[in-house]
Amino acid sequence: MHPYRRKETELGGDQTNEPPFLTGLSVGNAAYTKALSNLDGDMAQYIHDNTEDEFSHEAFINDYLASKGADTVNLDQFRTLPSSKATGAQQIGRLTNLMELTVDTSWWTRYRSRTQNPDFGDTFPNAVPVIGTKRHTAIPRNDSEAQLDASSPNGVTDLTQYIANTAGFHFAFIEQGGTSLYAQLAQRVTSVEVLRILLSIGGTEIMHFQTWHDKAGNAPPLTGVVDPVSGDTVDFPDLSTFHGNEDLQTNLIMPEPTVFLNKKFHACSIIRPTSTKGAAMGALKALTGDGLFIGQTSGFFEYLRDLAEDADEARRGFDR
Repeated sequence: MHPYRRKETELGGDQTNEPPFLTGLSVGNAAYTKALSNLDGDMAQYIHDNTEDEFSHEAFINDYLASKGADTVNLDQFRTLPSSKATGAQQIGRLTNLMELTVDTSWWTRYRSRTQNPDFGDTFPNAVPVIGTKRHTAIPRNDSEAQLDASSPNGVTDLTQYIANTAGFHFAFIEQGGTSLYAQLAQRVTSVEVLRILLSIGGTEIMHFQTWHDKAGNAPPLTGVVDPVSGDTVDFPDLSTFHGNEDLQTNLIMPEPTVFLNKKFHACSIIRPTSTKGAAMGALKALTGDGLFIGQTSGFFEYLRDLAEDADEARRGFDR
């Protein structure tokens, strides 16, 4: 779990935590902060809190490993990716790339389905296909992509808002993955104390996911935006048109009851997926497909594959 925690401080926090402004915490980026606030007025605070949570998890897990005489984890050797050049971004090496993302939004439809569950092999369409194909940035790459615009109803240029909308859905994508991964790995551990850690930290992932799930649904519609990465002219859909469609409706942020364990049982509101088979490798595949590691070294991928394989080989002592 530890490398996932370290990466997550950048995926849902660290890099996006720098531009939003809170007095005493960051120099900020006024335009990007404004664009994020159009999803919720408290977005900057939520981002800072999410980041603080992830750093606390990382530090705690390293402390716990050290207390047991196990090797701690430090991924600093892999901090080789460039930073955004926009105001507010620190110029340091990064583990992840938030500027070439292909954001999977199938979690949106998965959590609204009443008849399907990925643990049964079911697949789900992207709710927002425009950011689920090609590559997009979730942070302004430079100041030209973070501009206030008093003439716009959003107070920023459509491009800046498009980037913030992408970030809103990407936050939720990351946290739904953590929500499932903790539940999956908890079923494999042999130590009651480690089980306690997974359940205790995993609960915060659920809180993060539901928060970002709710905020993503407030993303403003946009038309005729030239995507800065793909170069395509794109529209961000009007999510209010989902109202009345229970497969897409924005306010359905609690998991709809669906099939679980046996299709003969009554539908049940659950986290999904929770099957443990290939869980860690599945998480690595999803993050890689997201584009987070574009530009990383072969050594980085080898290191993560080794860790994922070890996690997936863990057994509680009986077949699940």
